Amino acid sequence: MTSVPTPIPSRTQFVLEGIKHRILTGQLTPGQALVETELAAQFGVSKTPVREALKTLAGTGLVVMNQYKGVTVRMVDADMAREVYDVRLLLEPEALRRSVRRGSSLDTAREALERADAATDTAQRSLANREFHRSLYLRCGNPLLGRMLDEVRDQAALVSAVAWAANPSWEREATEHREILRLALDGDADGAARALHSHIASFVQRAFPGAQGEGEQE
Repeated sequence: MTSVPTPIPSRTQFVLEGIKHRILTGQLTPGQALVETELAAQFGVSKTPVREALKTLAGTGLVVMNQYKGVTVRMVDADMAREVYDVRLLLEPEALRRSVRRGSSLDTAREALERADAATDTAQRSLANREFHRSLYLRCGNPLLGRMLDEVRDQAALVSAVAWAANPSWEREATEHREILRLALDGDADGAARALHSHIASFVQRAFPGAQGEGEQE
């Protein structure tokens, strides 16, 4: 019998989303300590929902819980980037290929690109770009494939946040996004998948030269 997931209490969900937003928009940086009492005061809650939220974030790979160092935002290095982007390279282009072949609507992707272009700060642009990528794979016709990509989505965004802080490359990526969407709208499933694969691979290679994936070794 399949078990039904226990719903997360509203206060815990509120804190969870708040901490996640701060991490993925660079307000909380890799290695930064996350102190329960401080977060509880900031969000106006007790320590219990904070503790539960941090446990959930540890499960998604955004924070690390250590018996001696406490809770910190996960550090990003070439190995971590390789692991996350290997998964994206294997799954995301195929999910997009299936979405295009199914004739799935790409309106959400177009709207996300428009929001990214109109963004006035890094946080807005980052969130819009996340939504763009998710909209490409979400309607692939395989819910499990979508959930698998959702599982690495936050970690990929953390990698991106670190990379953009060191070397902003918004314009190049925006151009690549527009080309991916153009091919998808034209119904070129294979072309869109190839463009997406190149987009993902080139980003991680620029940001983390040591993050060469298994399938890319010479």
